[in-house]
Amino acid sequence: MRLSADLTRAGSVGWSALAGVMVAAGTMACGSSMEQPPTTVGIADSADQIAYGVTHYLTVDGLRRARLEADTAYFYQSPQTADMIGVRVTFYSLQGEETSTLTSEEGTYYWRTGNMEARGNVIGVTPDGRRLETSILNYTGNDNRINGSEPFVYTALNRRIEGGSFTSDPDFRDLVATQPRGTVGRVDVERQ
Repeated sequence: MRLSADLTRAGSVGWSALAGVMVAAGTMACGSSMEQPPTTVGIADSADQIAYGVTHYLTVDGLRRARLEADTAYFYQSPQTADMIGVRVTFYSLQGEETSTLTSEEGTYYWRTGNMEARGNVIGVTPDGRRLETSILNYTGNDNRINGSEPFVYTALNRRIEGGSFTSDPDFRDLVATQPRGTVGRVDVERQ
């Protein structure tokens, strides 16, 4: 596992200097002493820590529920979040068996709650070939559920479902669709 961290506030000196220049330029641009210069300048928060090749296990009541991996993670202390690029999440059953793997271009992990959001080309696949594709997917750690508020496509053997949104368990055995188009609106897959 490759893990590298920058513990300094990345770029904070550069952003502070840029903010000072922007405020000074705004003051000089005001032609009259009656005009007030802007009092605040919105600068994006910089990460408190940056890590590469990250692996993190999510547990609920001492049981491993998921393994989260990211190519790059930007950790923010105050909101207790991590923005990630190149995301891969592997979900596990209560018996420790892999139930599905999800990949996305980016995502956010909320370490206070254990919840996650995956964004951009989100694809979930189970070991037996069921597949879910969407643009945004949310995972709630406490109840071990996933949901998506954007259109999705679900495929399995001879089934194809498209819909406006969905809720499901991470192994897509109990998928409930809104505005379903396709074979069925609810998928209850028999456990083998």
